[in-house]
Amino acid sequence: MKALSIRQPWAWSCIYAGKDIENRGWYTHVRGRVLVHAAKGMTRAEWENAVYDMHTVCGVPMELLQTGCEFDQLQRGGVIGSVEIVDCVKASGSRWHAQGQWGFVLRDPQPLPFRPFKGALGFFEVPPL
Repeated sequence: MKALSIRQPWAWSCIYAGKDIENRGWYTHVRGRVLVHAAKGMTRAEWENAVYDMHTVCGVPMELLQTGCEFDQLQRGGVIGSVEIVDCVKASGSRWHAQGQWGFVLRDPQPLPFRPFKGALGFFEVPPL
């Protein structure tokens, strides 16, 4: 199955916090269910900035961020769930869409038990879970 590696805590937000757009600098023709791979790398500064943006820009309640998105709790370096990619757009009304970026429109997030797996750039194949 195809997978897409996303840095934490953004991968977490796709599965648990309603993130409905994955911002990329490139277009994709991929549609359908893909695995969400949480990248291994994440600095404390990246996490702090992302949590701030999730709360102030995207409206994620602080209670959710404090109970599920704590720095030491986030799983990294493996598959954490799946989403369906239904479109790839340059503009949208989503609060998660970064201006000037392509947005992979995400639907139906489904958490999965963590499965360690080495990520890769772009879409990559993961053997059946």
